Amino acid sequence: MSNTTINTVTISKDDIPNGGMKSYKQDDDSIILITRDDSTFHAFDGKCPHAGADLGNGLRCGNRVICPWHHGTFDSSDGSLLEPVAMTGLTQYEIVDNGDNLTVNTAAKIDKQIKKDKMTDTHTIIVGGGGAGFMTANQLRHTGYGGKITLISADDKAPYNRPLLSKAFLAGNMPEEKLLLGGADWASKSDIDLRLNQTVSEVLPNERTIVIKDKDGNRDKQTADFLVVATGAEPKIPPFKGVKLDGVYTLRSMDDAKLIKAASHDQRVVIVGTGFIGMEVASALVQAGTTASITIIGQDHRVMGNIVSETVSNALIKLHEDNGVKFIFNASVAEITATEKATDDSANDNSASDNSASDDSLKEADFSQVGGVKLANGEQIDADIVILGTGVAPRIELLNDTNHPDGVQVDEHLQLRDGVYALGDIAKATNQMGRMRIEHWRVALQHGIVTAAAILNEDNVNSLAERIPFFWTMQYGKSLRYSGHAATPDYGILLGTPDSFDYIEYYFDDEGEDTRARAASSLGRDKALVAFSELLRRGHAPTRAQINAGFDIIEQAQALSR
Repeated sequence: MSNTTINTVTISKDDIPNGGMKSYKQDDDSIILITRDDSTFHAFDGKCPHAGADLGNGLRCGNRVICPWHHGTFDSSDGSLLEPVAMTGLTQYEIVDNGDNLTVNTAAKIDKQIKKDKMTDTHTIIVGGGGAGFMTANQLRHTGYGGKITLISADDKAPYNRPLLSKAFLAGNMPEEKLLLGGADWASKSDIDLRLNQTVSEVLPNERTIVIKDKDGNRDKQTADFLVVATGAEPKIPPFKGVKLDGVYTLRSMDDAKLIKAASHDQRVVIVGTGFIGMEVASALVQAGTTASITIIGQDHRVMGNIVSETVSNALIKLHEDNGVKFIFNASVAEITATEKATDDSANDNSASDNSASDDSLKEADFSQVGGVKLANGEQIDADIVILGTGVAPRIELLNDTNHPDGVQVDEHLQLRDGVYALGDIAKATNQMGRMRIEHWRVALQHGIVTAAAILNEDNVNSLAERIPFFWTMQYGKSLRYSGHAATPDYGILLGTPDSFDYIEYYFDDEGEDTRARAASSLGRDKALVAFSELLRRGHAPTRAQINAGFDIIEQAQALSR
């Protein structure tokens, strides 16, 4: 390959395998990706639009170009988005065929402007400004929906990237404006009526109608042709005493993250919970370097125990301990205690489940400062700040009349009623793994893509039943990725060494030799995890016997996709 001008790159056809792809990094740090099918070549911007990964380091399986980091997937012929967490397709460049060589002109981008001329006389109302609501609106516009879109959010900020709050934002590695989905002017550029600080008090599914009640009690009813409910989840508040004390935090919103960031300086921080949120918050605060100490309290003897094996858990514990974090395992919190300046009554009358507490005692408790955490065994842990990483619960109150408390029962297109959709954290929907409710960012974005296609009646977009879950956690710059969904990590096969951050672990429902893997987690084996995800998606996940026999998962994924 050689540069002939600043915008033009010449590439030998023989460099690129048939049915494959190759990327070329340029002097200006840009990347060009070339895909080949027989004598047909296509050129794209080779950086994933999500986080900038070199797509050439991922896998191509059939017409799918899959990012090695977070599994964003693009069509190999036109760069269109097939799978999040990317939210847009790839920029495509013009190619000149010179016989044995190709010339790519990066200044000549192929125009992919989509006319917004579909369903122009319709109105779609979206309730919720999280990932699912944003992606529905964004995908509708990117695929030609020309009707009116109203997005209603109780938040005071335009849609933003929540997963990065506990990853980059708390660590001080990303400013607030970089978290905004689609950029600061996304709503106006996309012709979306974004209504912030508005709370929907009622949803009437049979009428495709919502009711917004203002602070004065006035009711504003709005009816749409399509109604999308994506109200998300809220932190679970444990029922022990002291949860209302000043200095007790949960992390769900940008405002939560800002409060934690400001309040944690030179403070003794105690985190309750060893799931990925608790672990990410600890990592981010360590990287920020502003706390006095960090202690994590867990009920189990390992971290992320419902996700990874004990061996992987031990590697994560060591990673945190090497960075100064202290763990207290096999421990239950009895109460969060107040400093001595608070009265005993104010500390004891603020249980989240005690509705009999007087208004006066609650008010007093609200201004009583955290002093520590008392464990069930009587041990006292000094603390200035307590962060609760104790899970979330779906906000399904608006649809309580129609569904089960474990989640809104919808079909594989996220539809609850004709023209009414429920998605994101509240949806219990059928994906490739079965019917389940999953609280992951990528799943929420998948829901948005599927819902937009359903509204537009497009049958060329995979339903949720043809997709699989995926999530990742970032701790101290190490990205653990998980694909699929397993009931337990205790029937796993581990390949590699988690301590050196080089492993892949496959999870099964039992110990049968012919049982197929249901999920896998990995650090440092990106292509193997992508290959597993593709096999899982296609219903060909490897069996225990195949993996034990040295199954070449990458070769098999590519072979099945040809």
